Amino acid sequence: MRKGKSNMTYSIALAGKGGTGKTTLAGMLIKYLLKHNKTPVLAVDADCNANLNEVLGLQVSDTLGNAREEMKKGDVPSGMTKDVFMSMRLEQSIIESDGFDLVVMGQPEGAGCYCAANTLLAGFLDRLAGNYPYLVMDNEAGMEHISRLTTSNVDVLLIVSDTSRRGLQAAVRINKLARELNIGVGKSYAVINQVKQPPSETVLKMLNDGDLDFAGTIPEDPLIYEYDLNGRPTVEIPEDSKSVKAAFEIFDRILN
Repeated sequence: MRKGKSNMTYSIALAGKGGTGKTTLAGMLIKYLLKHNKTPVLAVDADCNANLNEVLGLQVSDTLGNAREEMKKGDVPSGMTKDVFMSMRLEQSIIESDGFDLVVMGQPEGAGCYCAANTLLAGFLDRLAGNYPYLVMDNEAGMEHISRLTTSNVDVLLIVSDTSRRGLQAAVRINKLARELNIGVGKSYAVINQVKQPPSETVLKMLNDGDLDFAGTIPEDPLIYEYDLNGRPTVEIPEDSKSVKAAFEIFDRILN
């Protein structure tokens, strides 16, 4: 775990319906932050279908979901308080890499009340995030993970959509949900992924009517499919590829 305290953690969350490529974009964002020396970065995989580690080329041996289940079942060692147990398990779950660390939330909550475990987890995550100037959180389509598991504000919410009407409608709904949850979103942007042509006026109107700013598009890129098929981390896709170049241009506009 990184030591020291950042003056302010700049947090960027990504969301979108399944299959839009948001996790791949999260990896490109981490790649961008590393390139521009905006480090260290804390990457949080809050999607129950966790695969950010595969995009980043890391192995996962433990998750925060495991710690929560252990506490719920009472598997806390004798003589150890729940606070100390959760703090220890949080540190054990951190996967360290060059310029960034990764924490995987893991499985969703099961039956029963997780209030105590979630409250402890929220506090520890907030304190952990304070050691990093940048936090990148990859979320499932709903925004409840942010609301439940961290009280930190979200400076930028990137909502990733494909070119379909359903994808765009989902993006607008996610933006609305994030506002209703009152999680302190500073700015929301829509990114349209896997495009073959510029967005139409109908698409732009849908986003505008949904009060969602349009950040740009990322073209369909066969390299992403090729890397994924061969089990290669997509974060290693060259910077001169058309998808990475487009993503970096978007990040230049919204993060600087």
